[in-house]
Amino acid sequence: MKNMMLPVRSFNRRKLGLYSVLCILSVLTVLFAACDKKDDPTPEKNLYGDIARPAWTIPANPDPNISMTAVIAVQKLEGITIPDSVVSANDVLAAFSGETCLGIAKYEEGLFFLYIASPVTGNPSSVTLRYYSAHYKNLFEAVNAFPFVNDTQQGTPDIPFIPQFVVVK
Repeated sequence: MKNMMLPVRSFNRRKLGLYSVLCILSVLTVLFAACDKKDDPTPEKNLYGDIARPAWTIPANPDPNISMTAVIAVQKLEGITIPDSVVSANDVLAAFSGETCLGIAKYEEGLFFLYIASPVTGNPSSVTLRYYSAHYKNLFEAVNAFPFVNDTQQGTPDIPFIPQFVVVK
């Protein structure tokens, strides 16, 4: 009779051993997955820099007869939608044609209001936006430029222009 019970106990031990091994493997899988997630850099970490606020200036005597305006909301940096609380009056947004600054925006109620004047040297064909974030201490540039068209407006307070910005390398 003892011999008949021995295989039954042996079977249960094997079953218990297999179950234990599966449990341990499951726990290790969860632990390693959690460790991997902590080590992966979040996309937002790539936004941080150590750049001082730029001192952009507008050329003296721009042509006031050749100008346009823009109402801009900064929401997307490097493809990430940032919280509204990140954008502040300490930030700077400016319009450029090449390296010539055409206008510096005024920040009000979550929007940047930008007056873009043509320099005396001629009409710019396109406008590129640059944005400095005091929160991230980094400089960003809009992925796409928009055409400079006299007496027009890019965006409105109700439907602001929302460019995609990337880190300036």
